[in-house]
Amino acid sequence: MIRLGFLRHGITGWNREGRIQGRTDIPLDPEGRDRLAGLTLPPGWRDATLYASPLSRAVETATLLGLGRPVHIDPRLIEMDWGAWEGRRGHDLRADPASGYRDLEHWGWDFRPPNGESPADVRERLRGWLGDLKSPLAIQDQSPLPPAHAQTKFALTRQADRRSAESGERVRVRGTHGEDLFGVADPPHPDLLPRGETEIHSPHLIVTHIGVIRVALALAWGWDFRGPPPVPVKRDRLYVLTLATDGTLHPAEPREGQRLS
Repeated sequence: MIRLGFLRHGITGWNREGRIQGRTDIPLDPEGRDRLAGLTLPPGWRDATLYASPLSRAVETATLLGLGRPVHIDPRLIEMDWGAWEGRRGHDLRADPASGYRDLEHWGWDFRPPNGESPADVRERLRGWLGDLKSPLAIQDQSPLPPAHAQTKFALTRQADRRSAESGERVRVRGTHGEDLFGVADPPHPDLLPRGETEIHSPHLIVTHIGVIRVALALAWGWDFRGPPPVPVKRDRLYVLTLATDGTLHPAEPREGQRLS
């Protein structure tokens, strides 16, 4: 059993303008960066192994919240490709009958923006990443941060100084590759664990995008992108799932997630 926490990246200028970002590499804006510098991960996640989409808004979010610890970058965690709709506003597309735009509740797994990806496409690459995560051979090298992230140095230092005295109740746990690690005791709710699954590895924190998180939650909660989503993805919330030995995802905590503070 591997414990996963999915977190949406911080706010960008395009987020504030209501533009669809997709794979367009839009960085955090100054307000989004400052907000992240003042947030703390929930207890049990402050020493988690960090993973991120290769887009700068995700990498910088992981770096700020991880206080400069290594961030493992994987292209399979990138946002859903919105093709010709990237940079457009959702309300403009909705108002144009010729656009083919659909609201989330009417997508299904195979909905695809023009020249973009479907949720099913995202599902397949996410399943590939999850499969590698279960493998003892899937040790990812630390990817260097892009030069744009040098501007976070002051914020990281300030954040580290503020939190240096914080700690939780620490216990020895077994790492993903069998090594001894130390983490905060915070197991998933026992009623939410798959039957027969009791072993908990050290947690993995994945900083990614709303499209990827929706797919992960859909797999865990049995949603097919029809009707209202079971878990609305909100900013500054950690959505915790467990990855079972058979490769399936399961909810590990209440659907509202854990707040960053």
